[in-house]
Amino acid sequence: MNTLEKITKHLEHFSKSERKVAEVILHSPQVAIHSSIATLAKMADVSEPTVNRFCRRLDTKGFPDFKLHLAQSLANGTPYVNLHVEEHDTPDEYTAKIFESTIACLEVAKNSLDTTAVNRCVDLLTQAKKISFFGLGASSAVAHDALNKFFRFNIPVVCFDDIVMMRMSCINSSDGDVVVVISHTGRTKALVEIAALARHNDATVIGITAQDSPLAAQCNLVLSMDVPEDTDVYLPMASRIAQLALIDVLATGFTLRRGVKFRENLKKVKEGIKDSRFESLHQ
Repeated sequence: MNTLEKITKHLEHFSKSERKVAEVILHSPQVAIHSSIATLAKMADVSEPTVNRFCRRLDTKGFPDFKLHLAQSLANGTPYVNLHVEEHDTPDEYTAKIFESTIACLEVAKNSLDTTAVNRCVDLLTQAKKISFFGLGASSAVAHDALNKFFRFNIPVVCFDDIVMMRMSCINSSDGDVVVVISHTGRTKALVEIAALARHNDATVIGITAQDSPLAAQCNLVLSMDVPEDTDVYLPMASRIAQLALIDVLATGFTLRRGVKFRENLKKVKEGIKDSRFESLHQ
Protein backbone atom coordinates (compact mmCIF):
# COMPACT_ATOMS: atom_id res chain seq x y z
CA MET A 1 0.00 0.00 0.00
CA ASN A 2 1.54 3.32 -1.01
CA THR A 3 1.43 6.57 0.93
CA LEU A 4 -1.66 8.05 -0.69
CA GLU A 5 -3.58 4.83 -0.21
CA LYS A 6 -2.54 4.77 3.47
CA ILE A 7 -3.77 8.33 3.98
CA THR A 8 -7.13 7.55 2.38
CA LYS A 9 -7.61 4.30 4.30
CA HIS A 10 -6.74 5.78 7.69
CA LEU A 11 -8.39 9.17 7.23
CA GLU A 12 -11.04 8.49 9.87
CA HIS A 13 -8.43 7.41 12.42
CA PHE A 14 -6.38 10.62 12.36
CA SER A 15 -6.82 13.29 14.99
CA LYS A 16 -8.73 16.41 13.97
CA SER A 17 -5.54 18.38 13.26
CA GLU A 18 -3.85 15.45 11.48
CA ARG A 19 -6.91 15.03 9.29
CA LYS A 20 -6.49 18.65 8.17
CA VAL A 21 -3.00 17.78 6.96
CA ALA A 22 -4.28 14.65 5.22
CA GLU A 23 -7.03 16.52 3.39
CA VAL A 24 -4.62 19.17 2.11
CA ILE A 25 -2.27 16.47 0.80
CA LEU A 26 -5.03 14.43 -0.82
CA HIS A 27 -6.44 17.55 -2.49
CA SER A 28 -3.06 18.72 -3.86
CA PRO A 29 -0.33 16.05 -3.54
CA GLN A 30 1.76 17.79 -6.21
CA VAL A 31 1.76 21.02 -4.19
CA ALA A 32 2.63 19.13 -1.00
CA ILE A 33 5.75 17.63 -2.60
CA HIS A 34 7.09 21.08 -3.45
CA SER A 35 6.14 22.68 -0.11
CA SER A 36 8.24 23.22 2.98
CA ILE A 37 6.94 21.91 6.28
CA ALA A 38 6.09 25.47 7.29
CA THR A 39 4.09 26.05 4.11
CA LEU A 40 2.16 22.80 4.48
CA ALA A 41 1.41 23.55 8.12
CA LYS A 42 0.06 26.97 7.14
CA MET A 43 -2.08 25.47 4.36
CA ALA A 44 -3.60 23.00 6.83
CA ASP A 45 -3.85 25.61 9.61
CA VAL A 46 -1.88 23.42 12.02
CA SER A 47 1.52 23.54 13.71
CA GLU A 48 4.74 22.13 12.24
CA PRO A 49 4.98 19.47 15.02
CA THR A 50 1.52 18.28 13.92
CA VAL A 51 2.81 17.78 10.37
CA ASN A 52 5.78 15.82 11.70
CA ARG A 53 3.49 13.72 13.91
CA PHE A 54 1.28 13.03 10.90
CA CYS A 55 4.33 11.89 8.86
CA ARG A 56 5.46 9.50 11.58
CA ARG A 57 1.92 8.04 11.79
CA LEU A 58 2.49 6.92 8.19
CA ASP A 59 5.69 5.04 9.10
CA THR A 60 8.07 7.64 7.64
CA LYS A 61 11.04 9.15 9.44
CA GLY A 62 9.86 12.73 9.07
CA PHE A 63 8.71 15.28 6.53
CA PRO A 64 11.53 14.84 3.95
CA ASP A 65 11.11 11.06 4.02
CA PHE A 66 7.34 11.48 3.74
CA LYS A 67 7.74 13.64 0.61
CA LEU A 68 9.91 10.94 -0.97
CA HIS A 69 7.20 8.32 -0.37
CA LEU A 70 4.53 10.71 -1.61
CA ALA A 71 6.46 11.34 -4.83
CA GLN A 72 6.74 7.60 -5.34
CA SER A 73 2.95 7.36 -5.12
CA LEU A 74 2.65 9.97 -7.85
CA ALA A 75 5.28 8.34 -10.04
CA ASN A 76 3.84 4.85 -9.88
CA GLY A 77 0.19 5.84 -10.12
CA THR A 78 -2.65 5.20 -7.72
CA PRO A 79 -6.47 5.26 -7.90
CA TYR A 80 -6.47 8.10 -5.35
CA VAL A 81 -4.50 10.67 -7.31
CA ASN A 82 -5.00 12.32 -10.66
CA LEU A 83 -1.54 11.29 -11.89
CA HIS A 84 -2.64 7.68 -12.30
CA VAL A 85 -2.82 6.90 -16.01
CA GLU A 86 -6.11 5.19 -16.77
CA GLU A 87 -6.93 3.06 -19.79
CA HIS A 88 -9.37 5.61 -21.21
CA ASP A 89 -7.34 8.77 -20.51
CA THR A 90 -7.35 11.35 -23.28
CA PRO A 91 -4.05 12.61 -24.78
CA ASP A 92 -4.43 15.78 -22.72
CA GLU A 93 -4.84 13.78 -19.52
CA TYR A 94 -2.01 11.28 -19.87
CA THR A 95 0.34 13.96 -21.21
CA ALA A 96 -0.27 16.13 -18.15
CA LYS A 97 0.10 13.17 -15.77
CA ILE A 98 3.44 12.03 -17.20
CA PHE A 99 4.92 15.55 -17.11
CA GLU A 100 3.68 16.26 -13.58
CA SER A 101 4.92 12.90 -12.32
CA THR A 102 8.36 13.50 -13.85
CA ILE A 103 8.59 16.99 -12.35
CA ALA A 104 7.78 15.55 -8.92
CA CYS A 105 10.48 12.89 -9.31
CA LEU A 106 13.09 15.45 -10.37
CA GLU A 107 12.35 17.55 -7.30
CA VAL A 108 12.95 14.57 -5.01
CA ALA A 109 16.09 13.58 -6.95
CA LYS A 110 17.53 17.09 -6.67
CA ASN A 111 16.96 17.24 -2.92
CA SER A 112 18.56 13.83 -2.39
CA LEU A 113 21.75 14.57 -4.33
CA ASP A 114 24.95 14.99 -2.27
CA THR A 115 26.61 18.13 -3.66
CA THR A 116 29.85 17.27 -1.86
CA ALA A 117 30.01 14.08 -3.93
CA VAL A 118 29.18 16.13 -7.05
CA ASN A 119 32.11 18.44 -6.29
CA ARG A 120 34.45 15.48 -5.79
CA CYS A 121 33.24 13.96 -9.05
CA VAL A 122 33.95 17.21 -10.92
CA ASP A 123 37.46 17.16 -9.39
CA LEU A 124 38.08 13.67 -10.78
CA LEU A 125 36.67 14.48 -14.21
CA THR A 126 38.69 17.68 -14.66
CA GLN A 127 41.90 15.84 -13.70
CA ALA A 128 41.26 12.76 -15.86
CA LYS A 129 43.53 11.71 -18.71
CA LYS A 130 40.57 9.99 -20.40
CA ILE A 131 36.88 9.68 -19.53
CA SER A 132 34.72 6.67 -20.42
CA PHE A 133 30.92 6.54 -20.10
CA PHE A 134 29.27 3.10 -19.89
CA GLY A 135 25.56 2.30 -19.82
CA LEU A 136 23.20 -0.48 -20.91
CA GLY A 137 19.50 -0.37 -21.86
CA ALA A 138 17.83 2.92 -20.91
CA SER A 139 21.08 4.12 -19.33
CA SER A 140 22.92 3.76 -22.64
CA ALA A 141 21.04 6.84 -23.89
CA VAL A 142 22.40 8.75 -20.88
CA ALA A 143 25.95 7.54 -21.60
CA HIS A 144 25.66 8.74 -25.21
CA ASP A 145 24.34 12.11 -24.06
CA ALA A 146 27.36 12.39 -21.74
CA LEU A 147 29.63 11.70 -24.71
CA ASN A 148 27.90 14.46 -26.66
CA LYS A 149 28.47 16.91 -23.78
CA PHE A 150 32.05 15.99 -22.85
CA PHE A 151 33.28 15.42 -26.41
CA ARG A 152 33.26 19.22 -26.80
CA PHE A 153 35.93 19.46 -24.10
CA ASN A 154 39.64 19.15 -24.84
CA ILE A 155 39.99 15.70 -23.28
CA PRO A 156 39.74 12.17 -24.76
CA VAL A 157 36.20 10.82 -24.20
CA VAL A 158 34.62 7.49 -25.21
CA CYS A 159 31.21 5.91 -24.73
CA PHE A 160 30.22 2.23 -24.98
CA ASP A 161 26.92 0.39 -24.62
CA ASP A 162 28.42 -2.97 -25.60
CA ILE A 163 29.87 -5.22 -22.90
CA VAL A 164 32.73 -6.54 -25.05
CA MET A 165 33.84 -3.00 -25.96
CA MET A 166 33.57 -1.97 -22.31
CA ARG A 167 35.72 -4.91 -21.27
CA MET A 168 38.43 -4.13 -23.81
CA SER A 169 38.38 -0.47 -22.83
CA CYS A 170 38.79 -1.37 -19.15
CA ILE A 171 41.67 -3.73 -19.87
CA ASN A 172 43.43 -0.86 -21.64
CA SER A 173 42.71 1.63 -18.86
CA SER A 174 45.36 2.92 -16.48
CA ASP A 175 45.96 5.27 -13.58
CA GLY A 176 44.46 8.68 -14.33
CA ASP A 177 41.58 7.32 -16.42
CA VAL A 178 38.02 7.82 -15.14
CA VAL A 179 35.22 5.36 -15.93
CA VAL A 180 31.64 6.51 -15.32
CA VAL A 181 29.20 3.58 -15.04
CA ILE A 182 25.50 4.47 -15.26
CA SER A 183 22.81 2.17 -13.85
CA HIS A 184 19.65 3.18 -12.00
CA THR A 185 19.36 -0.06 -10.00
CA GLY A 186 23.05 -0.94 -9.77
CA ARG A 187 22.10 -4.61 -9.99
CA THR A 188 23.15 -5.41 -13.58
CA LYS A 189 25.74 -8.16 -13.14
CA ALA A 190 27.72 -7.34 -16.29
CA LEU A 191 28.22 -3.70 -15.23
CA VAL A 192 29.31 -4.73 -11.74
CA GLU A 193 31.98 -6.95 -13.33
CA ILE A 194 33.02 -4.10 -15.64
CA ALA A 195 33.47 -1.72 -12.70
CA ALA A 196 35.61 -4.28 -10.88
CA LEU A 197 37.73 -4.81 -14.01
CA ALA A 198 38.27 -1.05 -14.43
CA ARG A 199 39.44 -0.69 -10.84
CA HIS A 200 41.71 -3.71 -11.21
CA ASN A 201 43.41 -1.84 -14.05
CA ASP A 202 43.88 1.28 -11.89
CA ALA A 203 41.08 3.41 -13.35
CA THR A 204 38.93 5.53 -11.04
CA VAL A 205 35.32 4.36 -11.22
CA ILE A 206 32.38 6.71 -10.67
CA GLY A 207 28.95 5.13 -10.35
CA ILE A 208 25.77 7.02 -11.17
CA THR A 209 23.67 4.42 -9.41
CA ALA A 210 21.78 3.40 -6.30
CA GLN A 211 23.56 3.72 -2.96
CA ASP A 212 24.43 0.38 -1.33
CA SER A 213 23.89 -1.50 -4.61
CA PRO A 214 26.31 -4.19 -5.89
CA LEU A 215 27.61 -1.69 -8.46
CA ALA A 216 28.15 0.99 -5.81
CA ALA A 217 30.34 -1.44 -3.87
CA GLN A 218 32.75 -1.62 -6.82
CA CYS A 219 33.02 2.17 -7.34
CA ASN A 220 35.50 4.70 -5.95
CA LEU A 221 32.77 7.33 -5.82
CA VAL A 222 28.98 7.07 -6.07
CA LEU A 223 26.49 9.72 -7.16
CA SER A 224 23.12 8.51 -5.93
CA MET A 225 19.66 10.03 -6.32
CA ASP A 226 16.35 8.99 -4.77
CA VAL A 227 14.17 8.60 -7.84
CA PRO A 228 10.72 7.27 -6.87
CA GLU A 229 10.38 4.74 -9.64
CA ASP A 230 10.22 0.94 -9.67
CA THR A 231 12.15 -0.12 -12.77
CA ASP A 232 11.27 -3.76 -12.13
CA VAL A 233 7.65 -2.93 -12.99
CA TYR A 234 7.44 0.40 -14.76
CA LEU A 235 9.19 1.82 -17.80
CA PRO A 236 12.30 3.70 -16.63
CA MET A 237 11.30 7.25 -17.58
CA ALA A 238 11.88 9.49 -14.57
CA SER A 239 15.15 7.78 -13.62
CA ARG A 240 16.57 8.35 -17.08
CA ILE A 241 15.59 12.02 -17.06
CA ALA A 242 17.15 12.48 -13.61
CA GLN A 243 20.36 10.88 -14.89
CA LEU A 244 20.38 13.22 -17.90
CA ALA A 245 19.98 16.21 -15.59
CA LEU A 246 22.89 14.95 -13.46
CA ILE A 247 25.09 14.70 -16.57
CA ASP A 248 24.26 18.36 -17.27
CA VAL A 249 25.27 19.19 -13.68
CA LEU A 250 28.64 17.46 -14.12
CA ALA A 251 29.27 19.07 -17.52
CA THR A 252 28.47 22.49 -16.05
CA GLY A 253 30.76 21.90 -13.09
CA PHE A 254 33.53 20.78 -15.46
CA THR A 255 33.13 23.95 -17.55
CA LEU A 256 33.14 26.29 -14.57
CA ARG A 257 36.12 24.55 -12.97
CA ARG A 258 38.23 24.92 -16.13
CA GLY A 259 37.82 28.71 -16.15
CA VAL A 260 37.33 31.51 -18.67
CA LYS A 261 39.98 30.37 -21.17
CA PHE A 262 38.34 26.97 -21.40
CA ARG A 263 34.93 28.54 -22.02
CA GLU A 264 36.43 30.57 -24.85
CA ASN A 265 37.51 27.29 -26.45
CA LEU A 266 33.94 25.99 -26.12
CA LYS A 267 32.76 29.13 -27.90
CA LYS A 268 35.11 28.30 -30.79
CA VAL A 269 33.67 24.77 -30.98
CA LYS A 270 30.17 26.24 -31.12
CA GLU A 271 31.17 28.65 -33.87
CA GLY A 272 32.83 25.79 -35.75
CA ILE A 273 29.55 23.90 -36.15
CA LYS A 274 27.41 26.97 -36.79
CA ASP A 275 27.48 26.49 -40.58
CA SER A 276 25.92 23.03 -40.21
CA ARG A 277 22.57 24.62 -39.41
CA PHE A 278 20.10 26.73 -41.39
CA GLU A 279 19.66 30.28 -40.18
CA SER A 280 16.95 30.76 -37.59
CA LEU A 281 13.66 32.07 -38.96
CA HIS A 282 13.22 34.23 -35.87
CA GLN A 283 15.87 36.92 -35.96
